[in-house]
Amino acid sequence: MSNRSIEITVPDLSGKRIVVTGASDGIGLRIAGRLAMAGAELVLPVRNTAKGDAAAARIRRRTPGAQITTPPLDLSSLESIAAFGDSMRADGRPVHVLINNAGVMTPPDRRTTADGFELQFGTNHLGHFALVGRLLPLLREGRARVTSQISVAANERRINWDDLNWERSYNGMTAYSQSKIALGLFALELDRLSAERGWGITSNLSHPGVAPTSLLAARPELGRPRDTLGVRFIRWGSAHGILFGTPESAALPALYAATSPDAERRVLYGPSGIRHLGGAPAAQRLYSRLRSAEDAERICAVSEELTRVRFPDSDAEWCDTVRHVRSHESCRSVRQNIPGKTGE
Repeated sequence: MSNRSIEITVPDLSGKRIVVTGASDGIGLRIAGRLAMAGAELVLPVRNTAKGDAAAARIRRRTPGAQITTPPLDLSSLESIAAFGDSMRADGRPVHVLINNAGVMTPPDRRTTADGFELQFGTNHLGHFALVGRLLPLLREGRARVTSQISVAANERRINWDDLNWERSYNGMTAYSQSKIALGLFALELDRLSAERGWGITSNLSHPGVAPTSLLAARPELGRPRDTLGVRFIRWGSAHGILFGTPESAALPALYAATSPDAERRVLYGPSGIRHLGGAPAAQRLYSRLRSAEDAERICAVSEELTRVRFPDSDAEWCDTVRHVRSHESCRSVRQNIPGKTGE
């Protein structure tokens, strides 16, 4: 079957409020379009308001009357995330699905977020970690499903615990892999804690395989003035139906993971084709980098410390840095190495 002819059934989502990050273009825009066709009310937070408005208009042309809002959100700014969370909580309506889809990939030179974190770690992981924390009351009220979009890169390399912000050395792809491993570990820990503490949230994972999107395309604002050789090769293979997926097929694993009644918690969904680069969505074996419960607890402790966003329960903190001394020391050392941050 051609990647262009792959389809899945998305259930009726009328009355469901769904938040999708990174939906102003690429895979995220395809995900949002399908959700709108299924009747969902969409919240598509965007950094670029003009792109967000254009994306909403594109969706409405295909689905007249689609309910869409595009509030401001910059996942590379903890202040912006807090403001978005405040606005959503003030609105007071439950969130039924959250798809953590946005991401930045392989700037050739090390860049940092507004808070001093390495850009990929700060945006892809810490940004989504903080977002879930800020929306937690609404997710609990909606008994939400949270789907976090990782990458085939999360099956490679490792977390650089001694230098999470890549201040002593920097390699764009290695830092990207770390950010997606961290996000995957967090997603699994979120589900474990929800089950343990009765939050009513379920959390799973998806990855899009490999398809020609804007992630590797020219991004002058990231120091990449022209398309990479890699994205040109991916475009050629996708156009000829060889190995790689399309933006449409790449959107399907997240759609399935987030909406199918058959999709399970703590499971990774991705393309089922050769090397999982393209093809119809299916459950896959969890990547080896995501199987350590200790690593999941540790990345949560670090992330709580760095973002100052905590996941409290009535009588317990989500990541207990007293019990996990090693994690706490890691948090302290990381913060001390970030300009403007101090350990406690």
